[in-house]
Amino acid sequence: MAILITEKTKVIVQGMTGRIGAFHTADMIKHGTNVVGGVTPGRGGDSHMDRPLFNTVREAVEATGAEASLVFVPPPFAADAIMEAADAGIRTAVCVTDGIPSQDMMRVKRFLRRYPEMRKMRLIGPNCAGVISPGKGFMGIMPPHIYMPGRVGIVGRSGTLGYEAASQLKSLGIGVSTSVGIGGDPINGSSFKDILHLFENDPETDAVMMIGEIGGPQEAEAAAYAQEYMKKPVVAYIAGLSAPKGRKMGHAGAIISAFGESAQEKVDILTAAGITVAPNPSAMGETMARVLSVQKAA
Repeated sequence: MAILITEKTKVIVQGMTGRIGAFHTADMIKHGTNVVGGVTPGRGGDSHMDRPLFNTVREAVEATGAEASLVFVPPPFAADAIMEAADAGIRTAVCVTDGIPSQDMMRVKRFLRRYPEMRKMRLIGPNCAGVISPGKGFMGIMPPHIYMPGRVGIVGRSGTLGYEAASQLKSLGIGVSTSVGIGGDPINGSSFKDILHLFENDPETDAVMMIGEIGGPQEAEAAAYAQEYMKKPVVAYIAGLSAPKGRKMGHAGAIISAFGESAQEKVDILTAAGITVAPNPSAMGETMARVLSVQKAA
């Protein structure tokens, strides 16, 4: 089944005719994603890559039955594009755009919570790698050839560490059901806890790899959720053990500002919750392999 995207999911791309949007849309189509159209204001009635173009998301949804959207819209306009997708009835939106102002994302979060109809849309990102169900389809910028179909879910704030985890698992003969990049911004659409809930209820996922980093409370919230509600094993890795307090490292949200936000504190919280933590990034795959072997033996 996988989560968020399958081979049947009808996907539109907001910003499909831009240079970056066109490049990644072509890769999505090449690897089987069911892209049914694109949205570029002013280009409605045209086509691109043999897919119809529409002026608005609502027009695209009405004409194609699209249920998911990938947002390749520049930062000044990305928040409006996300809200337009929700207003048009899109159920899953993935926004890869980096550099969206926090005030804009606060506006998006308020909008999605204000009306019951808007709450039905799940937002992944922004500033994320996207979502891939190997062999079925993907929405994002990840290199699909490194993912092997299987039964381990991946969720992470870092796109590149997500790629590394998938590559290590593949080298060990372990496949991925779905990989989700939730993004590294301080205000994002979906949290670790949200995605862990989906994986726990997915019959095609046996275990989950969670990749966190310094800053923010999401890993601690995920640990509490996993300890209380999850029956499937979770393996984690936390980046930033050497990061000094008060200094931003990489992602906009990767800054230690409170107790429980350093890498070591997060490792301690996860371990106390019964989650197996990989000691370094090169050990993510082998740690998952070891946990799976114990699960199989039990």
